[in-house]
Amino acid sequence: MLVIHPIVIYGDEVLRRKCEPIAPDYPEVKKLAEDMFLTLEEAEGVGLAAPQIGKDIRLFIVDCTPWAEEDPSCADYKRAFVNPEIYAFSEEKKTYNEGCLSFPGIHADVPRSLSIRMRYMDTDFVEHDEEFTGLKAWVIQHEYDHIEGVVFTDRIAPLRRQLLKSKLLNLAKGKYRCAYKTR
Repeated sequence: MLVIHPIVIYGDEVLRRKCEPIAPDYPEVKKLAEDMFLTLEEAEGVGLAAPQIGKDIRLFIVDCTPWAEEDPSCADYKRAFVNPEIYAFSEEKKTYNEGCLSFPGIHADVPRSLSIRMRYMDTDFVEHDEEFTGLKAWVIQHEYDHIEGVVFTDRIAPLRRQLLKSKLLNLAKGKYRCAYKTR
C-alpha cells in the first residue's frame, strides 16, 4: 500500500544533512519512490527529495508534467534519481522564482544554470549519464541541493535572505499554514 509522507518543514536538521548513497540492497527503493510521487501529487509540487520526508539518502523525484504547456518536453516527465551527481553546470544562468514544499509561503528569485550534466541511477540501479536543460535542469538542481544539505534560501541574495528572516524563524517554530501533511 502506498503511503503519503508528511513533509519536513524548514528548521528540521535533516534538511541540512549531506545525504548518504543508497546501496542496491536498500529496502524497497521503488516503493519509496512511488510513495514520494504520491506525496508530491498530494502537495501539488514538481519535485521532492528524500530529506523532505525525513530520510537522509540520495534520492529525489521530479514530475515536470504541470509545466507541459510552457515546455512540451515536460509532458509526462516523471523520474526518480538515485545517487545522482551533477558534474557539469553551464556558465549561462537564469533566475527563476522558486518555492519549496519545506518552505510553505516563501518564494524567492534563485539563479541556476540553464543546463547541467548528471550521472545517476534509476530505481533498478541502472546507470545513466544525461544532460538536462531548461525547466528540467532547474527543478533537478533544486532537488539535488536538498540531498547536499542546501536549501533554496541559501542561494538568494543576502539582503533578500535577511528580509525573509522572520518568516524563516516562524517556519522553524511551526508557525505556518499549508494544505498538505507536515511534520
